[in-house]
Amino acid sequence: MYKVLVDDTPVIDVQTRSKRLRLAVDASAMNPLEAFYATLAGCAAVYAKKACAQLGLSAAGLQIQCRPGAGKAGALSLERFETRLSFPESFPAAARAEVLAAVRECAVKQVVQQGAAVQFSCVEVPAEPVDPALAAA
Repeated sequence: MYKVLVDDTPVIDVQTRSKRLRLAVDASAMNPLEAFYATLAGCAAVYAKKACAQLGLSAAGLQIQCRPGAGKAGALSLERFETRLSFPESFPAAARAEVLAAVRECAVKQVVQQGAAVQFSCVEVPAEPVDPALAAA
């Protein structure tokens, strides 16, 4: 469950059971769309690290750059998402393809690609008591 207690500041704190993600609408932090793209980049890093661990190799020095590409409908239409990996010179050439293949399996990417059937809903519900820890943040 993800919760947000909305206020009049530019900050948006998304709370999960044990963690908080700070977003903003004024460039003081990532906005939700930027965080979505950052999640794809982070997922690529997770899969790269896992692949390196399975290969018994250090992931240190790997560089990942991600670039979203808008579709014909504008900024809110993601048509392309390019993930670029750069390997340190010492990284074995034979292992590079395995790391690239692992990154292509990123779970977040899979949700985006296969998520066209997701049903979103937005309904009104009674307010819950406000958690003082969330309100004080």
